[in-house]
Amino acid sequence: MLAASRKSLLLDRLRRDGRIIAKEVAAELGLSEDSIRRDLRELDAAGLAVRVYGGALPASPAVADYATRTAVATDSKRRVAGIAAALIEDGATIILDGGTTTLAMVEALPRTFRGTIITHSPTIAAALLDHDADVFLIGGQLFKHSAVACGAAAVEAAERISADLFFLGVTGVHPTTGLTTGDADEAAMKRALASRAAETYVLASDEKIGAASRYAVLPLDAVAGVITDLSTNDPMSRELIDAGARLIHSSAVSGRS
Repeated sequence: MLAASRKSLLLDRLRRDGRIIAKEVAAELGLSEDSIRRDLRELDAAGLAVRVYGGALPASPAVADYATRTAVATDSKRRVAGIAAALIEDGATIILDGGTTTLAMVEALPRTFRGTIITHSPTIAAALLDHDADVFLIGGQLFKHSAVACGAAAVEAAERISADLFFLGVTGVHPTTGLTTGDADEAAMKRALASRAAETYVLASDEKIGAASRYAVLPLDAVAGVITDLSTNDPMSRELIDAGARLIHSSAVSGRS
């Protein structure tokens, strides 16, 4: 089998099964594990897969640049944003991560919300100009890919705040790798912000579910909930729950007193 055909088959398996185990695929195709691992390395380098021990996982489309992400899974982001906004009580202090799902969450949040919003994203801060909430912007080196402040100065500033809720954006939500993102410094900043909130909720729109990125942020059981519009009948829902995730759907929010 030609290398191009093998890679096409591997990508089909990733889409179908959500993971590849190199040993099993090699045995099925009558090839050496080295051949499959080489193919997976090349798919990883092309941004089409994420290599993990023993195989690979689907790469997240959410690692694309900010402008591209504004057109990805827009309906799912709006639904997730609405669920997230419904969790916020008036007067609360919240931290908002950067990203396009968080931007949709700002749009879903009532302009009359009277509380405090802390963010390290100038894009999010600007979107809050017409809101009644007090807004605090954390500074630092601008990571242009995601339009957020990162680095030592931003982490130091984060250590001086505290909040009721943190709404965390990631690029991958997977039962094996947990919560991941595509940049090491950004992952560190997200962990710093999560450590300053009483509860952390993940904004998990459709394109992030079942996908993975290179850098770990937190394990699934380290957050209060994963906000998703994934069907409760979807097999991935059960896999995530079995891995320690608490999934937050619209029905759970609407049932809150």
